[in-house]
Amino acid sequence: MAELILERNVRLQMRAEAHNLNAGVLVGEKGLTDAVLKEIGRALDDHGLVKVHVASDDRELREEIYLEVADRLEAARIQQIGKMLVFFRPMSDERRAKLEAEEERRNSLLAAKADPGARGAKRAGAPRGKDEKKSPKKASSGAPKSRKDAKRLALRRSRTTKKSALS
Repeated sequence: MAELILERNVRLQMRAEAHNLNAGVLVGEKGLTDAVLKEIGRALDDHGLVKVHVASDDRELREEIYLEVADRLEAARIQQIGKMLVFFRPMSDERRAKLEAEEERRNSLLAAKADPGARGAKRAGAPRGKDEKKSPKKASSGAPKSRKDAKRLALRRSRTTKKSALS
């Protein structure tokens, strides 16, 4: 297998996208095992761009892992900063289409939630039926609505009692 080589502009764009990612895979003290490679491959299939954290303090070992993962999984090396390695492999067309469909469905649900008519809310100024009457405004009970309001009310009461005691 061979490592995927990207153009500089594409690699810089991937670095920018990877900036906000959290490490998806951790390479522990046992190093790069088949299970870890399989997990990195799964993460690349699912997301395309993956950050891998290598726990080892040995710089040469981290460099070997960086090269080996890219070579064995046919991924592109995007960035290596300290113990953090970033890899990219393009997603399959099926996976990309599935993610786009999920994104579109999510956006349509968010749009439906934002539309007040979709939730059955009445529009302002809409005519009311015969049986629907305007509900009278409830009188304020004077009870504080928050802890902050309760503290203010208690402080105000204590000041007035101190003033009345002094006179």
